[in-house]
Amino acid sequence: MTSTAIEATGLGKSFGRRGGRALHDCTFRLPAGRVSALVGPNGAGKSTLLALAAGLTAPSEGTITVLGAPPARTRHRTAYVSQDKPLHPQLTVAETLRMGADLNPDTWDAATAARVATGGGMDPEARVRSLSGGLRTRLALALALGKRPELLLLDEPMGDLDPLARHELMGALMATAAQDGTTIVMSSHVISELEDSCDHLLLIGEGRLRLAGDIDDLLTLHTLATGPAGADEGATALAPHTTVESRVTGRQVTALFRPGGPPPPDWRPRDLSLEALVLAHLRNPAAPPLVLGSDRAAATEPEAMPAPTPYQEKTA
Repeated sequence: MTSTAIEATGLGKSFGRRGGRALHDCTFRLPAGRVSALVGPNGAGKSTLLALAAGLTAPSEGTITVLGAPPARTRHRTAYVSQDKPLHPQLTVAETLRMGADLNPDTWDAATAARVATGGGMDPEARVRSLSGGLRTRLALALALGKRPELLLLDEPMGDLDPLARHELMGALMATAAQDGTTIVMSSHVISELEDSCDHLLLIGEGRLRLAGDIDDLLTLHTLATGPAGADEGATALAPHTTVESRVTGRQVTALFRPGGPPPPDWRPRDLSLEALVLAHLRNPAAPPLVLGSDRAAATEPEAMPAPTPYQEKTA
């Protein structure tokens, strides 16, 4: 097995004049065996990136390789579950699983597929067209996991599931990753749901890669702290650092920054969560990106930049 699951260099995708540009100059490397959260607002390019990795569309510029080869050559080693989860409506649940076995005779795991499909009380003889959205999702994930792929691509897989089903299926995904070393890339808007499950992050905003790397490393390289805001003290203290976001509340400034030297004196560090890191970068698209683990990593991390003008929050 290759040590790299997905590698992109200068990757871009356009959809004609009216469709616009979905991805711009994305360069990153996703090591094999990671569980990666793919996050970003609607229209950011997440679905386009997953479709490119699945070999369903071709880049307009740059390159992408999956498991060491072009995506079209590795489809038998990958599984992709799209947002609309296309299934044959006239087939029964049992017939759908038999189809999965017929299409993947060398790798099919019937026990896993059956366990995922029937875990929600699904009738094996029910036709797909009669299933609720949540049960269709469960069946699509059963097909994907039954294939025992080396790379599993999931586009908003849990959106129509209730909290209990989400917890159960997330557990099945994590067990698959741990047991088989499967690389998982999963897009979602529920960042807090991904924080306990994922160890890698791909953050896309406005078609560009904002953050990429192991989550622990990204959190370590950022600092969230609070300090005095009066008389330009905040801007002066942040000057040596790469500031992502700066917010003023009353007499204090709270800033997220990448240290360019010793921390500002008299500033108090605060706990930084993945959700806070992601939201700060999305609120400030002008903040410099940080891409770890690629040849371009050094170029995306300048030594320092001036602190952005803080905005004033209303206080009671």
